Amino acid sequence: MEWVRIGASADFTGRPHPVAVDGVALVVLRPAPGAAPVAFADRCPHRLVPLSAGSFEHGVLRCPYHGWEFDASGRCLVVPSNGPEAKVPPRADLPPGPPLREADGSVWVDRAAVTPPGPLDLLSNVDPGLLRAWHPVALLEELPTTARLLGREWSLSTVDGVVRADPAPYAVGVRWGLVWLAPLEPRTGLFDDPDAEDAAYAGAWLPPSRTGVSAGVVADNFLDVAHFPFVHAATFGAGEERVVGPYDVTERPDGCRSVQVQWFDNPGDPGVAAGLRPVRQRRRATYVHRAPFQLMLRLEELDAGAVKTILFFAQPESAGSTRIYTKMLLHGIGGVADPSPDVVAAEVAFEEAVLAEDLALQARMTVPGLPLRPRDELHVRADRLGVALRRSLIPYRTLS
Repeated sequence: MEWVRIGASADFTGRPHPVAVDGVALVVLRPAPGAAPVAFADRCPHRLVPLSAGSFEHGVLRCPYHGWEFDASGRCLVVPSNGPEAKVPPRADLPPGPPLREADGSVWVDRAAVTPPGPLDLLSNVDPGLLRAWHPVALLEELPTTARLLGREWSLSTVDGVVRADPAPYAVGVRWGLVWLAPLEPRTGLFDDPDAEDAAYAGAWLPPSRTGVSAGVVADNFLDVAHFPFVHAATFGAGEERVVGPYDVTERPDGCRSVQVQWFDNPGDPGVAAGLRPVRQRRRATYVHRAPFQLMLRLEELDAGAVKTILFFAQPESAGSTRIYTKMLLHGIGGVADPSPDVVAAEVAFEEAVLAEDLALQARMTVPGLPLRPRDELHVRADRLGVALRRSLIPYRTLS
């Protein structure tokens, strides 16, 4: 054994505490007052999110992303999206962590027992395979500007009404008010415009935002249907179902599509205030993904009639930076076919708050890419869209 001090005893309470030993991330917690501290790899087996970003209450360690719960021995107690009665997959348990020793007001770990995690097959933001794709690089209104893409820089400008890029890529174009660039001949084109009726909807862009995770992780987060009650509890998630029922995914070589009917709380529906409809209502959620990072979500309120279409695009700027573009198309919000500017502004502000919750979680993530190999993560029933995403991105992974 080789004992290494990791902190004072007072540092380790019931709160999950992150510790690094020779570059290996651990989460350390004290199961109960006066109990000996325990350590595990600081990584949920589901989506590899640091468990130190989660909570520990009443003897339960909870992952902040999807609410998976573990006891002080590392045994997984529940996978919320599967339901409380579902059998927990054996691989959901946390592997035993290294031994700890507490003496003289300090906590020590056996360095010899600290095991680095195995290598992951990741699609990063600078994978050369992504050169063969269309990517958003700027809002049209931002020109002239310099854009970062895949670790490189392009100067963008408008000459006689035509968008130019320097150095010259394979192609450059404009759609949805965004400038798109394909460094090399793309494997597939941009996906179709939203449905024809959306052309008459009120539209608005959110201000572009940035995150330190890869574009693949951003796309996976957008398609994920199980994190709402945990990541978005302060905005809309408190009224979302924790259990995700079976749903169908249509996979294509260049992406996927899924149509799901979900239950949600709709307190803003005027019909609720008038007593015409209950607050608990149905919506049809249509997810569309076109590889690598073009996404759309169309939310149709089946009882109230409102429609929200969210266009969502990720720009892999560099190894540690992704720029995000979000546009909303709105119809029938508040029972009015053509929402007023104030209503549109409120919807944009709300969507900004939702995105901020995702960005706050992403700021705690540490894996520098999206794992593509199935065994690197633990997929459950709710992850069918995420699995389809990973399959569509395999052609963009340049293997050494």
